[in-house]
Amino acid sequence: MTRLRVCLIGLCCALWLSGCARSYPLVSQESFVFGTRVEIHIANALEEEARAAAAAVLRDFDELHRNYHAWQPSQLTAVNTALAEGKTLEVSAELAALITNAQTLAAASGYRFDPGIGRLIALWGFQSDEFAPLLPAAATLEKWRAHPASIAEARVEGRRVSATNTAVALDFGGYLKGVALDRAAAQLKAMGIRNALINIGGNVMALGDKYGKPWKVGIQHPRQPGPLATLDLRDGEAVGTSGDYQRYFELDGQRYSHLLDPVKGEPPRHTRAVTLLIPPAPDAGTRSDALSKPVFLAGVEHWRAVARDLGVDHALRIDADGRIEMTDALRARLTFMGKASVE
Repeated sequence: MTRLRVCLIGLCCALWLSGCARSYPLVSQESFVFGTRVEIHIANALEEEARAAAAAVLRDFDELHRNYHAWQPSQLTAVNTALAEGKTLEVSAELAALITNAQTLAAASGYRFDPGIGRLIALWGFQSDEFAPLLPAAATLEKWRAHPASIAEARVEGRRVSATNTAVALDFGGYLKGVALDRAAAQLKAMGIRNALINIGGNVMALGDKYGKPWKVGIQHPRQPGPLATLDLRDGEAVGTSGDYQRYFELDGQRYSHLLDPVKGEPPRHTRAVTLLIPPAPDAGTRSDALSKPVFLAGVEHWRAVARDLGVDHALRIDADGRIEMTDALRARLTFMGKASVE
């Protein structure tokens, strides 16, 4: 599960704007992790220290990806194998904590966010980097709807993990990027970095500012190149977006995205994208990633209520017809590009 890409605005063309007092150059490093492009930009730090810090964060991202990949040999695949066989497995303290935290977020979302639906993801073929335009067999989907699996059925006792349903399979694709943001922010601060922007395929967190000015990001338009709006991020804020346009296939004129409703067993058709802005907190990145899914799945009648129940004040939704809705709090922060149908 991935989300809508958030574009970074003006990071190259504005390197030496007049009037910006800079003691040190902007240091940028990027990689490809979690199946997406990852960028780290560090301002106002010694270049050698900035490059060392960025490299350390990228190494940590690689380790997270290897340890908790749901479909390649990892700690998570070992858990899923054990659960499928009805066995109990002792895991690392870190993995036990990740599962427990994911369960808490899933329960708060009414299980619209549910990392226990790995088998459903595989039914649709979204476990692969490349997928064929094929629908699951109708009978197989009906079986899922009759007996859906959920992370609620996982049991964590100390470091021992089991499940009451052998159909439970954990996939952290809609959660781990946010966890990585929080870890990166803490790691950079521990290394003395106070001003940075971290972008993991559209999940973004800001630290400090960019030479006295806010870090500026763009909210990607789901059907057109370039951003539909820009947003100035404050210290510690995180942005998370879920959309139907990055991982999907089309069949008979219908788009099927990787964002699956855990109960209905299929992607919704009522929403193109949802963007959340989360205020500073130790888990701001995690929340920005995980909570965009339930708001996306909630649809036109319920998305505001779901966002409110999750404690999210800043939210934007683009429906299936391209209409843009948002909370008043986020409306006050956005600058729209060109013409947009905003309600």
